[in-house]
Amino acid sequence: MQTQKVIDHIVEWLKDYAEKSGAKGYILGVSGGVDSGVVSTLAAMTGLKTLLIEMPIRQKEDQVNRAWEHMNDLKSKFPNVEAMSVNLTPAFEELYKTFDVHDDEFPNEKLAFANTRSRLRMLTLYYYGQINGLLVCGTGNKVEDFGIGFYTKYGDGGVDVSPIADLYKTEVYELARALNLVKNIQEAIPTDGLWDAERTDEMQIGATYPELEKIQKEWGTKTEADYNGRDLEVFKIFSRMNKAAQHKINPIPVCEINEEWRN
Repeated sequence: MQTQKVIDHIVEWLKDYAEKSGAKGYILGVSGGVDSGVVSTLAAMTGLKTLLIEMPIRQKEDQVNRAWEHMNDLKSKFPNVEAMSVNLTPAFEELYKTFDVHDDEFPNEKLAFANTRSRLRMLTLYYYGQINGLLVCGTGNKVEDFGIGFYTKYGDGGVDVSPIADLYKTEVYELARALNLVKNIQEAIPTDGLWDAERTDEMQIGATYPELEKIQKEWGTKTEADYNGRDLEVFKIFSRMNKAAQHKINPIPVCEINEEWRN
């Protein structure tokens, strides 16, 4: 990949979009992962106001430390970057007490609470974005957004722009190296940080991003019969998750009304 051309293109795209929208710049959540690390750096490179927010919810210390190491690094390089922390744990605990049900009756409760964390962060970004005149910048990559739908609808999927959504995860890592992000960000193991117990993306999905990328690049040109062994296993994972994620990937369906019925 021609990383410098991709970097320059995204930076100019972000700058142009914000200026045409009348926005002062961008706001985004920094998790300590490579996606938010790359996107926050690209946003900073626009020269526009870039507000980075770390939003811990029962967060692991290493994730918080990585996020701040990266944000402090960006602040030292770009005068247009501001960083802050909004501790969402107390707000989440109140929601937890309000929403809590018996797990044996509702087996999807833990997943629902994981998604609630993401949606609480989305609400926070839009609040601070609005009072500062900033657009919410998404950090989803191509596999997550358009392959397996590995994000929360109206959570981290609730954004104004998606600058790296046409890049595969391995390409995002390429940009991280080209941008010389702090080593801990470049080497961070992908995780959504939405669970009390440590759950990496690979643990949740059952496949690595390179494995998923191989299937996505061939999606629509090959069928299940074309695969065997590990590739077949990953194809089934990708197919199942892609099917379940269509309500995220496609626009919200609208029930159209016959014009003749309006008379």
